[in-house]
Amino acid sequence: MRRTTLILTAALCLLYVEAMAQRRWRREAFQTDTLMVHDPVMAYEDGTFYIYSTGMGIQTATSTDLRTWTVQPRGAINPIPSWAADSVPGFRGHIWAPDIIHYNGRWWMTYSCSTFGRNTSALGIASSPTLDFTDSLRCHWQDHGAIVCSREKRNDWNAIDSNIAIDDDDQPWLTWGSFWDGIQLIRLDPFTMHVAQGCQPKTIARRVSIADTLSAEPNPTSRYAGRNAIEAPFIFRHDGFYYLFVSHDYCCRGMQSNYKVAVGRSRSISGPYLDRNGRDMAQGGGSLVIEGDKMEFEATGHCAAYHLNDSQDIFICHGYNIQLGGQAILMKKLIEWTPDGWPLLKDF
Repeated sequence: MRRTTLILTAALCLLYVEAMAQRRWRREAFQTDTLMVHDPVMAYEDGTFYIYSTGMGIQTATSTDLRTWTVQPRGAINPIPSWAADSVPGFRGHIWAPDIIHYNGRWWMTYSCSTFGRNTSALGIASSPTLDFTDSLRCHWQDHGAIVCSREKRNDWNAIDSNIAIDDDDQPWLTWGSFWDGIQLIRLDPFTMHVAQGCQPKTIARRVSIADTLSAEPNPTSRYAGRNAIEAPFIFRHDGFYYLFVSHDYCCRGMQSNYKVAVGRSRSISGPYLDRNGRDMAQGGGSLVIEGDKMEFEATGHCAAYHLNDSQDIFICHGYNIQLGGQAILMKKLIEWTPDGWPLLKDF
C-alpha cells in the first residue's frame, strides 16, 4: 500500500512538472520555419515582417527574412475588450481573421468575434502608432469598438473576415463576409475608420447566383450556416485595377477541407468585379488562383496580397498540409502578372 502511494505521488509530481514546463513554454517565444496559421495577414515595419492570424487575442509572429519566424507568446489584442463578449454570446477571446493596414500615420487592425457556423458576429477595430511590441511605451492597441455587427435572423450576411482597402482617392473601404449573402463592401469615414454616415453594405461577390442559392449544397460544417460558400475577401490594387480575392468552399476541416482562392477585377473599388471570362462575381463568377495540389496541400485559402517591393508582389494564405495530417501552415507565393493582367503564382 505504501509503495503504491509513493508511485502515485511520484507520477502526480511528474505530471505537475510537465504541466509547469508546458506553461513556461507557452509563455515564451519560439522559432520555427513551419509557421502554423489560419487566416494570415502581413505587415512590414523597420526591417521586420509581422504575421497576424487567428488565435487567442490574435497570434503574432515576426521575421526578418520571411523564412524563420518567431511566434510570440501573447496575443496582439490583450485584454479582449468587454464589448466583444457582450455583442457575441459564446465568444471567449479566440479571435478570427485579422487584417492590418497602415493609414494616416497609424496601424489599423480589424478582427472577427464570432462562434462557428453562426452569423451573430462583430468586427472590431484597434490602432497603434507602431507594431514594435518591444516598445511598450508606444505599441499599445487602442480599442475603437465594433465597426460592423451582424445578427442571426436580422442580417443575411456575416460580420467576419474583414479587409480594409484604400482607393485611388485615399478613401478607406471595408469588405467582409462569409457564406449567407456573400461578400459585402461599405465606405468608411477616413477620420473615425467606422462606417461613413448614411452608407449601407453592398454585395460584391457570391459563390452562387441569387437564383441558385436555395438549391446549393447544404453546408457540411454547420447546420446553422448559409449555403453560399464564399468568404475571406481581400482587395489588392495593381496597374489600374482592383483585384478581389475570395475563398471558395470549405475550410477548417483538415484533410476534408476543399478551400480554394478565386479572383475578379474592376476599375472601380465598388465593382462590378468580373473574372477572366467576364462573369460578375456578384452572380457566382470568379477565376481560380490556387487550390490544393493533393501532393503537398489538400486545400488552400484565406489569402492576402502585398507589394513586397517596387518590382515584386507577394501572395500569402494558409494551406492544409498533407504530411502534417491536414494542419494549416503559412504558404507564400510570388505573384507574376500575365500580359493581360491576371495574377499567376510562382514559388517563393
